[in-house]
Amino acid sequence: MLTVESLLPLGKLDPGLREPETPLDIRDFAAGAALAESVGLDAVLVEETKDDPFQLLALGAAATTKIQVGTSVAMAFPRSPTATAMSAWSLQKLSEGRFILGLGSQVRAHVQRRYGLEWHAPAPWMRDYILAMRAVWDCWQNETPLNFESERYNLDLMVPLFNPGPIDHPHIPVHVAAIGPYMCGVAGEVADGIRLHPVCTPKFIDEEVLPSMAKGAARGNRDVDEVEVCMKPLIGTAPDEESLEKVIHTVRARVAFYLSTPSYRRTFELHDWGDIARQASVLSREKRWEELPGLVSDEMLHTVAAVGTYDTIAGELRDRYLGRVDRIEFSIPVRNDDDAQRFREILADVRA
Repeated sequence: MLTVESLLPLGKLDPGLREPETPLDIRDFAAGAALAESVGLDAVLVEETKDDPFQLLALGAAATTKIQVGTSVAMAFPRSPTATAMSAWSLQKLSEGRFILGLGSQVRAHVQRRYGLEWHAPAPWMRDYILAMRAVWDCWQNETPLNFESERYNLDLMVPLFNPGPIDHPHIPVHVAAIGPYMCGVAGEVADGIRLHPVCTPKFIDEEVLPSMAKGAARGNRDVDEVEVCMKPLIGTAPDEESLEKVIHTVRARVAFYLSTPSYRRTFELHDWGDIARQASVLSREKRWEELPGLVSDEMLHTVAAVGTYDTIAGELRDRYLGRVDRIEFSIPVRNDDDAQRFREILADVRA
């Protein structure tokens, strides 16, 4: 069975396909989380873009009782492991064990030019980060002396004033955003879950992601099945075929954006579209944005994205991801009771 998560707000079609026309109103977040719980979603997630995800999730956790809350994803490296450990500890207490900590590394340009940090190889950095954070949690929960030493972090000071002490649900699942083989390996080695980029096709998951995770799990003497595979699919859906055609235009443009981005080229090369991807990169550098969607054939569109009406999209998601993925992000607009009931029916179909 697939576990179904969602990025808020639920009023937007296909969260993640494009930037919303208006920013999220944080005053509505608690109501959105309660709505997500009422329609039967398993988790509500927040990505770190325009608002602090931990503050938003505090609102969501306080307004709900059953649904999981999590980051998908929060940036790891700009925060110290101890600072992130504290944010996660507080949310785990508030939610009574419903928090999921999703972490991402970000690309070099953002790490250096947006956060002002030195760049290091992200996969070993992420391994150090997670292990350091868990050492802090172990100190707080079990009174274990803090004594963590690695290439990036040396932590050995925790005085009573800054020690929040044990909590009822000390195990906080840590998920890692990954697409390359090294970060997928780190997820298999030390994380509780891996969060895959929308560009990851079923073929890419089978031939690139899962084998890399298995290698990492072997290094950590773990069973790779202990690691949840989480996916934010690129989805195009609408109530009927006429409405779907308009959505497909947006989905095609998003596939074109991924096609033009060198960081995601591995997927397209696996499908023998490397030459088209390089052509897309040239158009992107020349700012010829309107020409990019023309490079995305119908075959490419339907390989990268899951497309279908409300009546067929659940079957499409099952066919693509059942047996490969444990958790998927999915949503449709919910503006009234009829929409909520339709969403419940789709969710039941996805989980069937």
